[in-house]
Amino acid sequence: MKSYNVKFIKEDSLVINGKGDHILWGKAEVLSDFVSAWDRRPNSRIEFRSLWDSKKLFFYFKVYDSQVLINKEDDSVQSIGNSDRVELFFKMNDSLNPYYCIEIDPTSRILDFRANAKRKFEFDWNWPKNELVVKSNIKCNYFTVEGSITINSLEELGLIKNYKIETGIFRAKYSKTENCNYESTWISWVNPNTQYPNFHTSSSFGVLNLLDQ
Repeated sequence: MKSYNVKFIKEDSLVINGKGDHILWGKAEVLSDFVSAWDRRPNSRIEFRSLWDSKKLFFYFKVYDSQVLINKEDDSVQSIGNSDRVELFFKMNDSLNPYYCIEIDPTSRILDFRANAKRKFEFDWNWPKNELVVKSNIKCNYFTVEGSITINSLEELGLIKNYKIETGIFRAKYSKTENCNYESTWISWVNPNTQYPNFHTSSSFGVLNLLDQ
């Protein structure tokens, strides 16, 4: 199983603004070995970083893309689902009963839900109020997404075990076709080795190691 080391920082020392320009991000390991297991077209670079303190887990995506697609019809599940986005999934164990999903588009819209192994998605479930904060920024050739999740909420959901969090890290890339349909490219940190695109499987997860102080 792939793993990523999340370095510890001093409490309240990192403030997110959506740009990922805080000096502390230079301390974080850069994860960039993303793959699209079901698409032979080359993918643009994606960088993921994470840090943590005694209160929060911080994450930061930088996605290089000059043609970002955002469906602006409304803030519905379907609208966000037809937009470019980054995603974090968290599981308690391989049974995926349940697991938790956070999907974020380049304008900071959040689609958060609980799910189970039978692909039953509970969209009326949301991350505990004020326990998840997200900010983003769009430039001409890339977009950034920064966020924080409270350690308390991760612990209450049973997602931290021995300073490890089983995590899926993904990107959905959307393009509009000539007939106005949406064509998707699915990109992941871990190759789940499935015949068809599928993030909702235990084999698509790796591990975040929360390093000691």
